[in-house]
Amino acid sequence: MIRRIPHPWALCLAAGLVLCGCVDQDSADLVGTVERTTFELAAPASEAIIELPAEIGDHVPAGEAVVRLDDETARAELEAAEAMLAAAAATLVAAEREFVRFENLRGKRAASATTLDEARRVRDEALAMAAERRARVTQAHKRLRDLTIRSPAAGIVDQRPFDLGERVPEGVVVAVVIADEEPWVRVWLPARILAQVGAIVGAQVQVEGYEQRFRGIIRDVAHEPEFTPHYALTERESAHLVYRARIALQDAPSDLRPGLAARVWLEFKP
Repeated sequence: MIRRIPHPWALCLAAGLVLCGCVDQDSADLVGTVERTTFELAAPASEAIIELPAEIGDHVPAGEAVVRLDDETARAELEAAEAMLAAAAATLVAAEREFVRFENLRGKRAASATTLDEARRVRDEALAMAAERRARVTQAHKRLRDLTIRSPAAGIVDQRPFDLGERVPEGVVVAVVIADEEPWVRVWLPARILAQVGAIVGAQVQVEGYEQRFRGIIRDVAHEPEFTPHYALTERESAHLVYRARIALQDAPSDLRPGLAARVWLEFKP
């Protein structure tokens, strides 16, 4: 049996669930929201936008540039770091040569131990300086690369809050990409049906704004209980413990947006 639901499409959903097996009257009807893997791409520095390779709604592969920031300052910093590294490398070569010379002289007893120790100290300082300069060059390269903001995964450009030429503050989101991974509905399972999770064979999901129902499958259930969010179940359930769960949508359209309300009817083994 399926609980009566005061919605126009309730009879269609009920018929489908009855055909799929016996469904618990109180646990079959759940409320949740559509979620997707979403990447908020932030500006690594306060710079002006010089290029917008992707428009809102464009599909971009992983690694594709979405926003490019002005890199003139970063390039100058890289050149300076590389020049300082070259100077440190030259100093290191000279220090190494001097250390080897005094080491040979010490072997011939033509130089004191103090002189050799001093040459070793200078050589070690030159080694440390060269290592520091190499690290600075690596950092400068990374800062330069980061000014070209790329999508970490294949997906759709969903938001792009700034326009070409605008200077963006450091750390603000300059683009949002919704990944191509399958969407899911976040629901809360009442504690009384936790023991029946293994008997759940699927779900039917009605998303706000869509007439068709989508097929769903339960992906995971939280181990720790929590109190029911006020909007997730009926008022009678609001004080009960529930377990957060994901219902993956297997046949949802690629443009299904996160945040939409959804109702889920679980299907159990007969």
